[in-house]
Amino acid sequence: MAVIANRRSVMALFSGDMDPYSHQVRIVLAEKGINVDIVSVELDKKPEDLIDLNPYGSVPTLVDRDLVLYDSHVIMEYLDERFPHPPLMPVDPVSRARNRLMFYRIQRDLYANVDFIMHGTEKQGTKARKELRDNLLAISPIFTQKPFFLSDDFSLVDCAMAPLLWRLPTLGIDLLKQAGPLLDYANRLFRREYFRTSLTEYERELRA
Repeated sequence: MAVIANRRSVMALFSGDMDPYSHQVRIVLAEKGINVDIVSVELDKKPEDLIDLNPYGSVPTLVDRDLVLYDSHVIMEYLDERFPHPPLMPVDPVSRARNRLMFYRIQRDLYANVDFIMHGTEKQGTKARKELRDNLLAISPIFTQKPFFLSDDFSLVDCAMAPLLWRLPTLGIDLLKQAGPLLDYANRLFRREYFRTSLTEYERELRA
């Protein structure tokens, strides 16, 4: 594995053009201005390098010389520590723990439903669509308190939320005016320069 990784002198990200988890990582890379070789992966035709590097053959996969990482959260935290400016995690341990807990809940309460909508059966998708909508409506009021996710500062939690919110129309989720604070929050994320930079051509077309 190390031999394959060392063939690359520049950091490389194996990324799916349609994959929300890869999008999370691309937002972090853009926010920090990290020089990276992005390798676009079609999930039905995975490159041999990816299969050799990652036993799951999944995206995103990050290669930084002899280090290979997979799982978007692991990659995002690594990038924030490896390139500390601008910081996307709080400094003190208590705040960092709360940040990680929010990330976990986003994955468990929101992205689990996204996965069922995108890859499950029609019945699973219908149920997941309702649960996702209900969960988003439930958290909408918190965005009246702070400009970002329970914070005055843009963080990794916002990097996780942005790809999901960008895909809501494609997922069949229409929040209308019932979630005004959440929609305002989404638009704040979408207006960020580096969010626009992070988008693939496919992702741009989702809201063309």
